[in-house]
Amino acid sequence: MDATAETGGSAGGIATAYAVGLTDRYNAAVAAKPVINWISKTLTGDIYTFQIDHQFPGMPWDNFEHYWQRSPLSLVGNVTTPTMLMTGEEDFRTPISEAEQFYQALKLRRIDTALVRVPDSSHGIAGRPSRLIAKVEHILAWFARYQTKISQDD
Repeated sequence: MDATAETGGSAGGIATAYAVGLTDRYNAAVAAKPVINWISKTLTGDIYTFQIDHQFPGMPWDNFEHYWQRSPLSLVGNVTTPTMLMTGEEDFRTPISEAEQFYQALKLRRIDTALVRVPDSSHGIAGRPSRLIAKVEHILAWFARYQTKISQDD
């Protein structure tokens, strides 16, 4: 079987973090700007009132299981895929504390992981050409570390 990679940012970062908890099919993954724990995210992110009112059935403390079941952190015990996390240090949409939670959990499980903190950057971590290049270089280096084939057909 060919080596495969999984990556995404923001909603794609959530999907990536969730996917590595559901399957071991990936050789490596990079989750950029992910929400890892919907309970903490709705209490720290910048659009919490919108999300609570429109995406959830109520407050996190009243609907803990609903939030937790949708959180990639709930599946971290299943993760075997080496996973890099990448977030802007000034990201209020998906605060860096979200990536830090997954990073620490993977470290505790002894899963190879890395946390890339993009300085002076908000949710648009690739908003400047130099940051776009750095983002791509980090992702390619992580995938190369695991000899992950990157297909242009994907």
